[in-house]
Amino acid sequence: MSLPHVDHVGSLIRPPELVEAWHGHEAGEVASEALREIQDAAIRDVVALQEDIGLQVVTDGEFRRGGWSRGFLEAVGAFTFKPSKMTFHNDDGVSTPAPAPVANRKIEWRGPIVANDYGFIKEVTGVTPKVTMPTPSHMHFGHFRDAADPAVYDDIEAYWADMTEVYRTEIARLGEAGCNLLQLDEVPLTLCCDETNRQVARENGEDPDKLVDRYIDAVNAAVAGRPPGMRVLMHMCRGNMQGLWLGDGGYAPIAERLFGETDVDGFLLEYDSPRAGDFEPLKYLGAGKIAYLGLVSTKNPAVESADDLKRRIDEAAQHVDIGQLGICPQCGFGSSAMSKFNVLENPMTPDLQRQKLARLVDVAADVWGGAA
Repeated sequence: MSLPHVDHVGSLIRPPELVEAWHGHEAGEVASEALREIQDAAIRDVVALQEDIGLQVVTDGEFRRGGWSRGFLEAVGAFTFKPSKMTFHNDDGVSTPAPAPVANRKIEWRGPIVANDYGFIKEVTGVTPKVTMPTPSHMHFGHFRDAADPAVYDDIEAYWADMTEVYRTEIARLGEAGCNLLQLDEVPLTLCCDETNRQVARENGEDPDKLVDRYIDAVNAAVAGRPPGMRVLMHMCRGNMQGLWLGDGGYAPIAERLFGETDVDGFLLEYDSPRAGDFEPLKYLGAGKIAYLGLVSTKNPAVESADDLKRRIDEAAQHVDIGQLGICPQCGFGSSAMSKFNVLENPMTPDLQRQKLARLVDVAADVWGGAA
């Protein structure tokens, strides 16, 4: 499949009835079957919303999970969440420890992670469905050498081998279901561009440059052998929890390795604020790959102007052919969704979400002749 010039990261704002049902299910008051029916209805509605806006790639809004990585972690069932050594913060002085998973039993594929989710979206859309999963690094960075119970994994290579097998098995199942577009959500690589987080890694016995190599290798191992015709995208994120973030700094420290060595077809990149740096690192983008510029913010409620977006696309095109560029939001509209760790309200609303997605589609039509 050819990739369109506009996409979005995956998560969308949950409707109130879904949030209520989810919390009821967590409290044991709503049966799984009833929750499923509400999820199905909400997904049909959100797919219709995306199609109505004109998007050629749609997701289920990640409505079957409580947060961006929670579906993966619950399906594998080997992890518990603990506050990590990283900190969420914003410019107003709000800060809170970032939660991160810890493996407390053997990591193994126990059943479909997103393959069944893909099957449902495929049935309810006439355009391309996309599903999302976290990258393997999410299960390591933040807790570092404490990312796995040593009684379960006394050998870190066994830990990574088991992780790889989970991804390969699930990607094979996705291929059998007909999936041709998968997105992997990556946070730690981007955090390795931030000197504060690099120092935290050093203080916990890690070399951040070696971690970059390890995490790129982990992605490449995970997607190796993917079915012919399956395209893989990587979303590069600095953390997004109701407008809070984890890291600052442009992509320059990892750009050559990231864009040149990662075996994916494209990148969805945060570029909505000066924290993301300039576009020069895009010069390393490999031939045939696409870089979606995350110029539309899911942290700032102001709706970006079409002229400003086009100007920034022109700036990026000074470093890479404009045919290899696209646009997207900087992150999901509901990444942390119903996380118990949230400390702020989501700055986005359904109306802002629609306006911002529609703005992307309109700009893509002007710049590239359409959203496709």
